[in-house]
Amino acid sequence: MTQADFQNHLSAFWQEIAPAGTHAPQDGHQVFYPAQLPDGRQLALPIRVLSCGEKALASLIVNQASFDVGDTLATALAEKASMFKPDIVVGLPTLGLSLAAQVARALGHSRYVPLSTSRKFWYSEDRSVASRSVTSPGQEKRLYADPRILPLLNDKRVFLIDDVISTGSSILSGLRLLKLCGIEPVAIGAAMLQTTHWQSALAEEDPTLPERVIGVFRTPALAPAPNGGWLPETL
Repeated sequence: MTQADFQNHLSAFWQEIAPAGTHAPQDGHQVFYPAQLPDGRQLALPIRVLSCGEKALASLIVNQASFDVGDTLATALAEKASMFKPDIVVGLPTLGLSLAAQVARALGHSRYVPLSTSRKFWYSEDRSVASRSVTSPGQEKRLYADPRILPLLNDKRVFLIDDVISTGSSILSGLRLLKLCGIEPVAIGAAMLQTTHWQSALAEEDPTLPERVIGVFRTPALAPAPNGGWLPETL
């Protein structure tokens, strides 16, 4: 599909993966940014302009993706995670849950463990942390772990998954909650690693965390192009 096709059919985003080289480099991306998967194929991601109007980001909403795209991303993430030999996958709400379930299947697991921002009456506040998301500014929630399924994580090699890692705030909430429960993940994963801001945030928490992070693909911050549109600012 072309830029015009996506502009006229916004629901077409995340529905198909294009062959390598389909979307050639441009002087300015107008509607989408072509992310490159490990095998060279491309996924067109809509460009979201930030409130300042001077920067933009490529966006990924995993639970709106076609099953084929979701399976492709999950399989690629599972392949990268295999070197860590995870025993069980933990998913972060909300968008990380569907990806975590797919990755667990791709790894050959029979289940995964979801964290939650919805407090059930048997949950404990002592096993919860504050949680924020860059895509939902001003909405502070709490992240909980179901005490009935925490035993599944004891003495296991845990793989913590979110859909996107951007500022690192959401993944840090997950890490802090698991730490409260005495659990240290062997790996942290996402479909998209957005910019590099998350690296310093995770390193401040624990210098070893960034080296445990894996993603299917990376996307840069985007800055205005001289002739209109958006160009990568930095990876």
